[in-house]
Amino acid sequence: MKTLIKNALLVNEGRTFRGHLLIEDRLIADIIEGDEAPSGADRVVDASGCYVIPGVIDDHVHFREPGLTRKADIESESRAAAYGGVTTYFDMPNTVPQTTTLEALYEKFQLGAQKSHVNYSFFFGATNDNYHLFRKLDPHRIPGIKLFMGSSTGNMLVDRDEALNQIFANAAPFRIMAHCEDTGIINRNMAEFKARYGDDPAIWTHPLIRSEEACLTSTMKAIELAILHDARLHVAHVTTAAELEMFAPFTSMITAEATVGHLYFSLVDYDRLGTKIKVNPAIKNFRDCYALRQGLTDGHVSVIGTDHAPHLLEEKQGGAAKAVSGMPMIQFSLVTMLELVDEGVLPLERLVELMCHNPARLFEVSGRGYLRPGYAADIVVVEKGKPWQVIEEVIQSKCKWSPMMGHEYQWHVRDVFCNGHHLLSPDGFDDAYRGEAVRFRD
Repeated sequence: MKTLIKNALLVNEGRTFRGHLLIEDRLIADIIEGDEAPSGADRVVDASGCYVIPGVIDDHVHFREPGLTRKADIESESRAAAYGGVTTYFDMPNTVPQTTTLEALYEKFQLGAQKSHVNYSFFFGATNDNYHLFRKLDPHRIPGIKLFMGSSTGNMLVDRDEALNQIFANAAPFRIMAHCEDTGIINRNMAEFKARYGDDPAIWTHPLIRSEEACLTSTMKAIELAILHDARLHVAHVTTAAELEMFAPFTSMITAEATVGHLYFSLVDYDRLGTKIKVNPAIKNFRDCYALRQGLTDGHVSVIGTDHAPHLLEEKQGGAAKAVSGMPMIQFSLVTMLELVDEGVLPLERLVELMCHNPARLFEVSGRGYLRPGYAADIVVVEKGKPWQVIEEVIQSKCKWSPMMGHEYQWHVRDVFCNGHHLLSPDGFDDAYRGEAVRFRD
């Protein structure tokens, strides 16, 4: 079957140009520049006044399945992803059971095949004693190794020097994606603030407890280990200006992810949103937010992810100690970043590079992330037009809340094609469709 997307403004590989895109079955068959559209398509989608971009690849999500499905599950969150223009996601290993064994990894792939509306893969989680399994991992099936380095998540905290050296020494050919916060510093700060303010310090203390020092100390150690072992390191959800400066000499080997939440919110937003924007590492001051925004265009930031992490709203009650950390953002990541394009923070072409091209390039995704003939037809049509507001009925995530609740957007995701299938259109969402397992390094 041939589908023609005509009269679009296509954004791809640093260019925006008028043209048409032809899909044949699951692949992009042709891209035609200019005004004259080809004939002979079985179906035509008119994208006049719209931008067409590759499907977003979110390198950092927590879909909570298996084991935590009261909060979210692969079906609900992959649906939210599709509504947000995300056609591929990489899920994190801190589920129940944790994805730290081959058996748990295979189970997740089975769940993905059964439930995911868009394309999927899963990080393998490092522990203090499972690095010997790395050589048994299929490099064509997973994006990389997730390392909770100095930040406790269940029992996945890796805090022994011997284990860290073995992980960095044995990770190839995978990229290590590291959560970098120093637990000792965090615990010391928490004890000090509890002594001063009681058992549950107010939310404004969260970025002081999970401090700049905690981030810098752990990130520096990760960089040193990567250099020592010639390993490829991807630092997740960078939050400070000082960390960005560390990456400058090593951009080919050491890369940084910024999340939509850290790019959009800053310290002043705690007054308005409280623990709804409590995440780890903490959202910090506007100076750091501004530095992250600058990093989008100066090369310090390589990828924009979400760290999409749904919790039930009742779990977000309390302060810096009792409220859980994490927020759902995947459905609103693309439209939020398009707002920053409108504000002049970054060009649209750079947004596409950071959300589509670079995740594919850094994690060596096969045949996705670009508008190219022969590539999978993962395609998003976005349009700026009639304003709409985030209300509960709009939210697709199972938890049914968002820090963007009440926000009014001008941009919206109009159409989503996943592997050539018209998954989301103005006529609705195809709930029966399932995505594909992503391939790497082919």
